[in-house]
Formats: sequence, structure tokens, C-alpha cells
Amino acid sequence: MQRKKLDKPRRKYDAEFKSDVLKMISSGRSVQDISHSLGINSNMIHKWKAQHHEVIGQKGSFPDVVSGTVSDTDHEQLKARIRELEQERDILKKALGIFSRGI
Repeated sequence: MQRKKLDKPRRKYDAEFKSDVLKMISSGRSVQDISHSLGINSNMIHKWKAQHHEVIGQKGSFPDVVSGTVSDTDHEQLKARIRELEQERDILKKALGIFSRGI
């Protein structure tokens, strides 16, 4: 008995979509979670991930993908921004406490 092929058009994904999926992975989401939410086979995502790791040293097909590395200057700038935001948060907490007391 022969199985009848489904006449389903093959989906094609552009480099931007692949880049977005790889950014999701680098942000900590699991491949299974991404594949279920986007309706993509997890093997396809693993394949894109492997291709990306091959391309990292070479300027290749995924130029927009974040490599996951942060330079020291960027790291220091990010730490300074975090300190600034924490100070703003603390000030707002104090102001909320003052205004919620009522006068």
C-alpha cells in the first residue's frame, strides 16, 4: 500500500526570521518552546543553530544574529545604566511611600 503525499507547500524562512529565532534561543528560551509556539519542527531550529555556529567566524548567511558576546566597554556601560535605573527605581519607591501616607 502506498502512502499518498500531502500537497503541502514547503515553507521558506528568510534570514531575518532565522535571526529572530536564534535571538530567542540566546535569550534563554528552549528550542522545544520556540518550536511549539512558532509551529516549526525543532530539528529545523537545531539545523539553523548549527549553521550559525559554523558561520560565527565567517561573514555568512546570518549577519544580523547577535553573537552573544559583549565587549568590556559595552559591559561597563550596561552596568552603569543598571545602577542609574536602580537609583531611579529607589527614588520612585520613596516618593510612592511619601505620597501614599497622605497629608
